[in-house]
Amino acid sequence: MNPPAMTITSATQKVDPALAQFLTTLKAGDRIKITQRVRVGSRVWPATTGGVFRHIDYLATGLSTERVPEDDIVVPIVHFLKDNGELSSVAIDEHTKVEKV
Repeated sequence: MNPPAMTITSATQKVDPALAQFLTTLKAGDRIKITQRVRVGSRVWPATTGGVFRHIDYLATGLSTERVPEDDIVVPIVHFLKDNGELSSVAIDEHTKVEKV
């Protein structure tokens, strides 16, 4: 029997359903390539990184003052190991592409 599928959501942006489905199929040890869009002012360019997939979880952030829990921002995070041994992670947004390589 397969474990229940993990649901990937974001409080700030909609996660592409196809990407969310793909992310739930990744297993620790899979090699991945991640491409995100970088924007500074009016300039936009792709940034690519990758390595060995570790796991997915969420980063819960909040404001610098005490507020109600509904004010927290929850962001899905992909954790991976770069080829140089660095543990790294990226936040998933609406422009993120993840591929198995």
